[in-house]
Formats: sequence, C-alpha cells, structure tokens
Amino acid sequence: MSEGWFLDSRQGRAARRNLLYVFVLVLIFANVAVLAYFLIDLNLEVSKLNGSISDLNRDLDVLQLQFANANYELSALREEVRMLRPGNASESGRSLQLTQIYNRTRRSVVLITVRTSFGGGQGSGFVYDEEGRILTNNHVVEDALDITVTFVDGTIVPATLVGRDPYVDLAVIDIDAADYLLRPLTLGNSSELLVGEQVVAIGNPFGLENSMTAGIVSALGRQMTAPGGYPIVDVIQTDAAVNPGNSGGPLLNMMGEVVGMNTAILSGVGEFSGVGFAIPSDAVNREVQSLIETGSYQHPWLGVSGGDITPTIAEDMGLDEETKGALIAEVKEGGPAEEAGVRGDDVIISIEGRTIRSFYDLSFYLERHSRPGDTVTFTIIRDEGVIDLEVTLGVRPPP
Repeated sequence: MSEGWFLDSRQGRAARRNLLYVFVLVLIFANVAVLAYFLIDLNLEVSKLNGSISDLNRDLDVLQLQFANANYELSALREEVRMLRPGNASESGRSLQLTQIYNRTRRSVVLITVRTSFGGGQGSGFVYDEEGRILTNNHVVEDALDITVTFVDGTIVPATLVGRDPYVDLAVIDIDAADYLLRPLTLGNSSELLVGEQVVAIGNPFGLENSMTAGIVSALGRQMTAPGGYPIVDVIQTDAAVNPGNSGGPLLNMMGEVVGMNTAILSGVGEFSGVGFAIPSDAVNREVQSLIETGSYQHPWLGVSGGDITPTIAEDMGLDEETKGALIAEVKEGGPAEEAGVRGDDVIISIEGRTIRSFYDLSFYLERHSRPGDTVTFTIIRDEGVIDLEVTLGVRPPP
C-alpha cells in the first residue's frame, strides 16, 4: 500500500473524531439550553407560586380578623337574647319579699371584730357551711392578731384564719360554734345577673348589726385594682347602700341567694354615695375550696401589662382604625409570655378562638376560664400580619 493511502486513512479518522466532538458539544449545549429553559420556567412558576402564597396569607389574615369580628358579634347577639328574659329572681314566681329575705338570712350574717397591731376594726361575714366556715373580705381580717365572730343572738366566738386571697379580697375563717348557729347561705350564680335586678345587702355598717339595704344591680363587669396592680374582674356595681362595716357581707338576689360579697364603695367622703361594689359569687365559688384546703388560691399568670387599642393608636401602628384588641405594652422578664415569644406592641385579638377587644377582655378570660399550667393559643397582630402563639400560663407571684 502506498504512503498516500495511510495519510488519507489517518485524515479520515481525524475528521470523524472531530465530527464526533462537534456532535457531543452540540448535544451538551442543547442539554444546557433545555435545562436553562426549564430552570427559568421553574423560577417563573416558583415566583408565581410565592405570589399566590403571599396572596393566600393576606386573605387568611383578613379572614381571621373577620372571624374574630363575627365571633364577637355572635357573642353580642347571645347576650342580647339573654337580656330579653326576666331576671333570675323573677322566674317561676320565686322572688321573695324583702322581709322574707331578711328573716331567712339574718341569722347567717355575722359581725367580725379584729384586733391588729395598729388597733382594731369591724366588718361583716356570712356562714358558708355547717363545719363552721365563715366567708369575708381579706381586708377585714388581714394582719389580724385575733378575730371574733358575733351572731345575731349575741353569741360571740373566736375565729381562726383558714385561707385568704388578696387578689380578689376574699378570706375564709373558721369557728367552733353550736350547730343551731351555723346556717349556711346558698351561693347563687352571679353570671346570670342582669342590670336592673333588685338586690339586697345585709351587714354591719358602722357597727350597726344586721342592717339591710336594698337597691338594684347598677352595672356588671366592673374592674377593681388588687395588690400589684392586677385587676379584680367581673365586679358587681350596686346602689344598695354599702358603708364601712358592710365589707364581707352578702349581696343577695330576690331568691335569697348570695350573688356577691360587698367589698368597696366609691365615695369622696368615705361613706355611701350610691356606688358600691361586690365581688361576684362566681369568683367565690371558684376559689373557696382551694382556700379551705390549701389556704391560698393560684391565679393564672401571663406576665404582661398593657391597655386597649384606640383609633389613634391603631393609626400610628399602621392598622385599620376599627382594630380592637389588647395592646401589650410590657412583657415581664422570665414570664410565660416572654418564653412563648410575645413581644411589646403585639395586639392580642383572640384567645382559644374567643374574641378579645380590650385588655379587660384578656384579664377576664384568663381569670374566669383558665388555670396555671393551661396552654392557650393567642391570635396576635404583629407588624400588620396575624400569627398564632401558644403560651403555657404560670402562677401569679405573691403580692
């Protein structure tokens, strides 16, 4: 074979290799182009999806706010329906005459006299059970060196402190007395009270034993301040005359049931001016067994302070001026709220699906519907968005 033929053969093979390289390169470039196309398309789809998710999140925030408002409106409608019925003392002809109420309950109401290192004082109380337990206000027996109880027939017996809760101004004392003296009063349901219902206060104003006054429920859901600035919620306002010495005595409905414990007055001169306050019987019912068994009552603790959202505050925060809720001003260091991630300027709009429209609503829910150790879900407006946080409630520190 000639040398020329070998050259042609080598050149042919080189050409075929070059052609193969070109083909591979074209194939690689084609694959890269296809991959780039799909990546670009995927990025566009992801962007569209992210946009859709953002839109859905905004819609969800709006729906949550609308749900909270609808829930509030539903609660308001239920309250309107409840208020259309007669008062609980008027049902089934069970209402008693004032003289009947007085004569059925006066032997159960006692005069409480205390001696302290600062002097002495007097107040009222009433028999809770046949074991000799008497209920009264914490401020009546606080710091007492000795306590005596005087019954309507003049019998005087010493008493010992069993338990007390300064956060609702409630105390339980115990006496050893003859069975005929121990006539317990029935605790009624203060949540069933309506504004305008007639009520009766029995106590010892200015030491005048077993005095009765009558009036109406002037308002419900009032708030008083307890030690440490904590609120006493669900307080009953009445225009039944209440004066110094009435503290700890019963506020009765027209069935003779205890619906409250007279505890304070609002007056510029320290005497009756038409505005008296009573701790609701629901609070007494909630705490009394714990006071008897342990000497104290543990309140749920969130560890925040704050106030209400006003239209001006809402505008400053970039929120709709119709926004309602509990505005968190301060989160206590080391408290349950801080541990759960609650921040200052958060706005709580619901707890466990129940609408919160004020800081009072927040305090009311915690006090009436929760206990230490409960885990509750808060719906919160934060930075114009809506989030849910779970908080495990602690125990309120002692005053």
